[in-house]
Amino acid sequence: GPTEGLGKIIQRFPQKDWEDTPFPQGIELFCQPGGWQLSKERKQPTFFVVVLTDIDSERHYCSCLTFYEAEINLQVRGEVEVGHEEEFLRRKGEEESGLIPPAEVFAPKSLVLVSRLDYPEIFRACLGLIYTVYVDSLNVSLETLIANLCSCLVPASGGSQ
Repeated sequence: GPTEGLGKIIQRFPQKDWEDTPFPQGIELFCQPGGWQLSKERKQPTFFVVVLTDIDSERHYCSCLTFYEAEINLQVRGEVEVGHEEEFLRRKGEEESGLIPPAEVFAPKSLVLVSRLDYPEIFRACLGLIYTVYVDSLNVSLETLIANLCSCLVPASGGSQ
């Protein structure tokens, strides 16, 4: 079937807009400029920055870290292609025996940090930390981690060290 889908926001922090900082609508479209495509192999994480300009000409720097996760919950269609019945039955037997078949498809997932500040290397490090906590299933809640990152004071550019 087609390997391209639509992105959707799974989780966001803060959950509601701050009065002076609305959530950028359609940000999921900017996370994957080439489209949300499944892959047959796990790809290396990528990082890039997109600059969005709002109606008031304010810049929003969207730092994006994209990685690929094994997708094991894809819905399998009822029909089986001719010549693949044996493979289908073998997989069905593995599922019924409790064995988990290896992932054959990887889906992109993006972590995005939106800021009015232009600090791409700091944001890359922050997203890398969140990615590590998520992928390694460390015993730290993402909410606590992000709250700590949001409470950090960043000096104004050109200011004192």
